[in-house]
Amino acid sequence: MKASDFDKRFEAGEDITAYLDLKQATRPGLQAKRVNVDFPDWMVQSLDKEANRLGVTRQSLIKLWIADRLDHHQPG
Repeated sequence: MKASDFDKRFEAGEDITAYLDLKQATRPGLQAKRVNVDFPDWMVQSLDKEANRLGVTRQSLIKLWIADRLDHHQPG
């Protein structure tokens, strides 16, 4: 199918999922990339305490806080 035909079907509200290979689908910009950050012991303890209070993992808490901070600094 031509891209223009695909676009027309999509714009018309047709279900186009039959034309997609969802096993190969990706979300650009959302691929995970590992980074290492060293924190002092007191900070890790504080992070763990807050993560436990909220019922989330330390990693989830750190990602949430960083995402929130970055979101507040986006222009617009």
